[in-house]
Amino acid sequence: MAFLNINATLPEKGRDLRLDLFRGVANWAIFLDHIPDNVVNWITTRNYGFSDAADLFVFISGYTASFVYARMMLDRGFIVGATRLTKRVWQLYVAHIILFVIYIASISYLALRFGDSEMINEFNVAGLVDNATETLRQGLFLRFKPLNLDVLPLYIVLMGLFPPVLWFMLRKPDLTMILSIVLWLAARHFGWNLTAYPAGQWYFNPYCWQVLFVFGAWCSMGGARRSIALINSPVTLWVCLGYLLFALVMTMAGRFPTFGGMFPEWLFSAFNPNDKTNLAPYRFLHFVVIVILVIRFVPKEWPGLEWKVFDPLIVCGQQSLAVFCVGVFLSFVGHFELSMSSGSLLAQIFVSVAGIAIMTTVAYYISWSKKQDKPLKPPPAKPAAEAKAA
Repeated sequence: MAFLNINATLPEKGRDLRLDLFRGVANWAIFLDHIPDNVVNWITTRNYGFSDAADLFVFISGYTASFVYARMMLDRGFIVGATRLTKRVWQLYVAHIILFVIYIASISYLALRFGDSEMINEFNVAGLVDNATETLRQGLFLRFKPLNLDVLPLYIVLMGLFPPVLWFMLRKPDLTMILSIVLWLAARHFGWNLTAYPAGQWYFNPYCWQVLFVFGAWCSMGGARRSIALINSPVTLWVCLGYLLFALVMTMAGRFPTFGGMFPEWLFSAFNPNDKTNLAPYRFLHFVVIVILVIRFVPKEWPGLEWKVFDPLIVCGQQSLAVFCVGVFLSFVGHFELSMSSGSLLAQIFVSVAGIAIMTTVAYYISWSKKQDKPLKPPPAKPAAEAKAA
């Protein structure tokens, strides 16, 4: 019977603006990072450490999914919580298919319009020319993914398998986290991954990346709160800062060959190239360090979250799915624009700023539109004395 007890600690009710803020940051960074030969993407975190916006996106997805649907499971039962999670998976799948169709149609049209056959190969849509029916069918099963359309299928799979994980997390949060780590390390050791079409494997290995999703859920279900003494320890702070510095040096070594040549080959090759597909341990540790520092220095009640300068990021985070889909499509448009133009510094800045402006406009519109769908509150009733006097 003890196994049936709820041992997780749910977060307090109310919106955590930190999640919206950092999810907005992730969406902007993913857009910028998907545009190659763009100087503006040097502002994103991937250039200064082992982890990047994809890690942040998956972590926050696990965090938000757990506290939203865990409370529903506790209040209304596992079946209701699981069906609401399934409904969300369906919404994600529909969004992916719409984006998939628009994306490949745009790439194919522009490739034919401008006679650029290399574009078809670059964006991994050559299968549409050779075997369109089978390629589209495999796309429906998430096995065929054009370039830059890898994150959403990963999110769909992780959310689809999350109901039993969340049920277990509510009862044995620490054991669930340990089992997730074991699965991640086993997948790395034995080479487990899902197959892709027409060849290869998933760019984001779900067996490995699930550990970030579950880590987000574990933090939400009280893991971060139970670890607060360790998080606030001075020793932890110095270890975290030291590791961030080391990650910066190793990342820069990979970016600049002359600088990288200053290090022993065994050290350089241990971190370069960065193993993103199977979520290298140094990458996961780098993200854990970032989470520790954010928990320590950016509490939920931080007044800076109310600053107007953060509003665009927060709104983009609140409308994350739509903004993500728009950003992925705009990254293709931006890439095409730069490849067809001079690709000058001014063009790179214009494409980046214009894309972020469009994403932000979409987020504000959706936020405004949702408010219009809500019924207006009736005006407050007049006090009896005032009514008589009238």
